[in-house]
Amino acid sequence: MHPILFKLGFIEIRFYGLMYVVAILVATRLIKSEVKRKGIGLDDEGVMNLIVSTVIGGIVGARLYYVAFNAPYYLANPIEIPAIWHGGLAIHGGLIGGASLAWFYLKKRGVGYWRMADVVAPTLILGQAFGRFGNFMNGDAHGLPTNMPWGIVFPRTSIAGAEFPGIPLHPTMLYEMAFNLTIFVVLWFVLRKRAHRDGFIFASYLAMYSFGRFIVEQFRADSLMFGQIKTAQAVSLSLLIIAVIAIAVKGLWKAER
Repeated sequence: MHPILFKLGFIEIRFYGLMYVVAILVATRLIKSEVKRKGIGLDDEGVMNLIVSTVIGGIVGARLYYVAFNAPYYLANPIEIPAIWHGGLAIHGGLIGGASLAWFYLKKRGVGYWRMADVVAPTLILGQAFGRFGNFMNGDAHGLPTNMPWGIVFPRTSIAGAEFPGIPLHPTMLYEMAFNLTIFVVLWFVLRKRAHRDGFIFASYLAMYSFGRFIVEQFRADSLMFGQIKTAQAVSLSLLIIAVIAIAVKGLWKAER
């Protein structure tokens, strides 16, 4: 693995950034088709504006969340705060930031938030899968040492290799990529085709992703911590409970009458 795809003079094309571009392009296509299928009142320009707002909010939220949990380092090295190509985007912060800007935009356009959230949810998890491949090529979001035959020794120039030089590690970014792709298949090819109330697809996304992330986090070596607690596990457990309660109490799996 190598973080740089190729160079053109002083221009570097990195896998990490490329994966975001690919995710946005794929998401745009899928969202446009779903908006038309469901008859949601957004034209192509409206969809693009929503995507741009969500992406900006997501990246800013993900970075600020990560920086907040590593405040001593970034206070000492403020020039590193915008350097997202070095890694350091937290998905839970991204969800908060992206969802917030999306809410403001959809409210302004008079579009139902949860109806649109159901459209966006499958593309979110697919984008996360692309992002984890970027992490793999970048050598971050890595796991703990392992004796399992699929353990990977990362280059010493990577974050993972620098922390654990010459030691096989759990490829946690590939674990997460695999379950993200599985969740996408379930959301897009199974749940999306069934009648349900607004918010069911999004709540299912939150529940399934939170469950998987809670498990994978057990093997992560670079977890954000709140005291002795892994932040991602605490947040994932909370979101899982909230999502399951919402599905059960609101009967989101039922067809609208």
